[in-house]
Amino acid sequence: MTYDRKDIPAIADEYVLGLLEPQDAERLEDDMEVDAELRSAVAASRERFLPLDTGIRPAAVSDNLWTRIETALPEQTRPGHETPSRPANDNRGGWRIAAISAMAATVVLGVGLAFSLLRTVEPVVVAVLVNEAGDVQAVVEDFGSEQAVIRMLADFEVPQEKTIQVWTLPSRETGPVSLGLINGIRSAQLAGPALPAPRSGQLYEITLEQAGGSPTGRPTGPILAKGLAKLAR
Repeated sequence: MTYDRKDIPAIADEYVLGLLEPQDAERLEDDMEVDAELRSAVAASRERFLPLDTGIRPAAVSDNLWTRIETALPEQTRPGHETPSRPANDNRGGWRIAAISAMAATVVLGVGLAFSLLRTVEPVVVAVLVNEAGDVQAVVEDFGSEQAVIRMLADFEVPQEKTIQVWTLPSRETGPVSLGLINGIRSAQLAGPALPAPRSGQLYEITLEQAGGSPTGRPTGPILAKGLAKLAR
């Protein structure tokens, strides 16, 4: 696979979205081992598209979906069997209108999706969480408005009857507040309660709690990592 250096961001997006051919994806993965710029571009794409993985839930398709689609389509006639009351030219015209409408809808959806994916929303604060040894374990990006993202940067041993819980300390008066549980050891989008806008110096931490979360609404398990927030620049 050959590409210009200026095309690296676009190629990284295609790789993360799974749009590359299998052999091209394998070649790119080999190139990433020796190409720091390419690795950084792929990492940036993964972060930008993370909400697609964490914020969208699969939707069930109803059994009568295709029936509704077929009902909405214009009536078709086979060549040589035109309906007497509807000339063949009218039928082709109807299909032409339907095709143009479908193309227009596709363009609108494509533009909307591209805007949604490429739009950059900056966090209000960023907190780097470290363990007792000072090793970075995770990064929390708090966007305010009950939305935050945690990116796990280390592997934790989580027994089957335990779970990782994310906390923040908006103020001493409020006390620690849960931002949510992490299903397994992975990056996740958090949807905590309504809180004041996050501020510089606000504490964030992750603890190991029993399955289902802390029974007291306060951290009870060992602290795996913690850190103070900084305002995003």
